[in-house]
Amino acid sequence: QVQLRESGGGSVEAGGSLRISCATNEWTGCMGWFRQAPGKERETVAILNLVTGGKSYADTMKGRVTVSRDGAGTTRTLYLQMNSLKPEDTAMYYCAARSRYDDPCQQLSSDYNYWGQGTQVTVSS
Repeated sequence: QVQLRESGGGSVEAGGSLRISCATNEWTGCMGWFRQAPGKERETVAILNLVTGGKSYADTMKGRVTVSRDGAGTTRTLYLQMNSLKPEDTAMYYCAARSRYDDPCQQLSSDYNYWGQGTQVTVSS
């Protein structure tokens, strides 16, 4: 069972930066970050192919976010560095993992079967 736990969310002013983290007990081939704002559907932010190192980003955040991971030693953490944040980036951010590997990785949230509890990111204008 893959377990995911996000952390690092918080409040930031527009134009600021934030790095959120996702600790996991197990890597899978495709992992990613998604977000959901109140009243809106969950949307993809970034996907990382841990086998090839390939990354994909939502158009709305391309150029402003970077997904990465570490794996040294016994820690397994997925990161999302977010820069030039905008009020419309305010949402609950979720880390997710897909048990089945595909290349390229699936992009839709419905394709991911392990989820963390989320971390709130609030951007004020």
